[in-house]
Amino acid sequence: MSTFLIVEDDALHRSFLREVILLSDLGCTRLVEAEDGEAAVRLAREVEPAGIVMDLQMPKKTGVQAAKAIWATNPAMPIVFWSNYADEAYVRGITKIVPACATYGYLLKTASKERLLRSIQCVFQEGQNIVDREIRGVQQRGAGHSEGLTDAEYEALLDIAIGLTDQAIATRRRISLRSVQGRLQLLYAKLGLVEMPLLDGGTAEYNSRSRAVAVALMSRLINGKSIEAADSDYRRTAGDDGAPERRG
Repeated sequence: MSTFLIVEDDALHRSFLREVILLSDLGCTRLVEAEDGEAAVRLAREVEPAGIVMDLQMPKKTGVQAAKAIWATNPAMPIVFWSNYADEAYVRGITKIVPACATYGYLLKTASKERLLRSIQCVFQEGQNIVDREIRGVQQRGAGHSEGLTDAEYEALLDIAIGLTDQAIATRRRISLRSVQGRLQLLYAKLGLVEMPLLDGGTAEYNSRSRAVAVALMSRLINGKSIEAADSDYRRTAGDDGAPERRG
């Protein structure tokens, strides 16, 4: 008996995914559905599906957070991410957590029914990784192109997005203040903020930190969910005084 899990908070989209899976050659005999990321983690453990189709932006846990928890206990679980978003925040999130032994897909909801059907079969039956062209372009920019942000620069971007000071970033990342400032300067340069416009009095028109966050949001480098996750992660690892807990 082949069981598959659909994770999608929108009822209409769940119905569409159900139709696609039942049209496939997967031999599906049981479909289980979840409406949020927490339910996805629980059901993945309980029913041990042959594959999962999962939205990325959901209540309680995002698709990235749910996948991370599922892969922690079953790193070979094939997952097809199905999303409205090709934001770098999601692309980086998935790239950082996918296990080496896992097969996965990342398709946009603009994909046709036929494209989704073929992709699901390729991932679940043939063990092929399937990534939409637009998403692959984001991956390539982040993987080594000069305009892409390094992981350290991306972390700095999220740190200033949740409002951390230079000293707080240095404490959190266990680096010097000079290193923090260096990362921020590289970040500003890659976001095109080297020559900031000036007002008539000669003062800067923008605050560099605030402008960097605004540009990153407008260019979809980060989004509300990635900022929320970064804030949650910081609070989870911080002590009562807001400083990261010392381990050991």
